Amino acid sequence: MKTVEIYTSPFCGYCHAAKRLLTSKSVAFTEIDVMADPAQRAEMTRRSNGGRTVPQIFIDGQPIGGSDDLHALDRAGRLDALLKD
Repeated sequence: MKTVEIYTSPFCGYCHAAKRLLTSKSVAFTEIDVMADPAQRAEMTRRSNGGRTVPQIFIDGQPIGGSDDLHALDRAGRLDALLKD
């Protein structure tokens, strides 16, 4: 599997939905809580080319977008291919 990172905040329903989808696919991910470490929000925004809302999801360093984008990739049958080595 490729490296998956997800920037989150604890009270974000979209964050929980994205994590549920990844967990259901047995995908290990690194969670970065932007509320616990506010400096990470600036890093998230830079890495995501301006994305300011959580979650922001990265697969092998490439920005995927948010929860809706992740679920759209899954519905289109493209997420599993992105996660494969």
